[in-house]
Amino acid sequence: MNYAKSFAPANISCIFSIYRNKDAAKSGSTGLGFTVNEGVFVRVTKLGALKNETIKKPNGNNTKNKKENTIIFNNKKINFPAVSSVINKLNKDNEKVAVEIKTKLPLGCGFGISGASALATSYALNSLLNLKKTKKELARIAHIAEVENSTGLGDVVNQFYGGFNFREKPSCTFRRKKLSIGDKKIYYKVFGKLETKKVISNEKIKRAINRECKRALSAIKKMKKPKLADLIKVSKEFAISSGLLKSNKVKKTIKEIDKNNGNASMIMLGNSVFSDKKFKGSKMLTISERGARLL
Repeated sequence: MNYAKSFAPANISCIFSIYRNKDAAKSGSTGLGFTVNEGVFVRVTKLGALKNETIKKPNGNNTKNKKENTIIFNNKKINFPAVSSVINKLNKDNEKVAVEIKTKLPLGCGFGISGASALATSYALNSLLNLKKTKKELARIAHIAEVENSTGLGDVVNQFYGGFNFREKPSCTFRRKKLSIGDKKIYYKVFGKLETKKVISNEKIKRAINRECKRALSAIKKMKKPKLADLIKVSKEFAISSGLLKSNKVKKTIKEIDKNNGNASMIMLGNSVFSDKKFKGSKMLTISERGARLL
């Protein structure tokens, strides 16, 4: 078979911190987040070994034109750094591949679509090229690709395990505590994108985020049996105290949900809202405990 298919769930980050190291494999984040029933479907097709083609120019000089891998996101060809990195790390024999990614969720709005795409691509490539790497090895490669491209720090770990995860240790350790929340319904609305790279690369913002994340995780640790409503409340406090909650539309929506006896917070990192109660213009997701997998 000349193709392989895989799926990785989207991840909603509620709380996070930033741990940077010169070695990308030792970088990551602590925090709180959960995977949902929607995510990315990836199909990787092998189109033959990459070859250098000789092209004759009018002046008589010849040049080499190296064919490139193709990445298609929702039927549109795009430049996708994290996915390209995964391909380069795994595709040592330079097989030419086409990666087709499909999802119902937006890129750059806090759903971990970059991490899910990198992780699902690693699974499919491993199968297609018969690399025989373990799932955790593939997840580490996807995590490193995210860190190197500043598109995420902890999504891949949650997407690898699936479920509602509490990470007190940096995500690069692949250690997490699973919280028993169940397959609750979640409602969300997207107002716009928020570039992860700009946030996690700013030292002043990083200090505030890390300080407030530590407080938030400490509060959660004191809860004997945290419920979804409790976790969303702590998430909202983190969004406010860290200074990340800046969008007036997001603020207004959260206040309206609070008035209607719901609980809501900002999705990290995106100008998006998630809530345990349906609200105007919202769409529904379900918390899912299934991680990434081959199809």
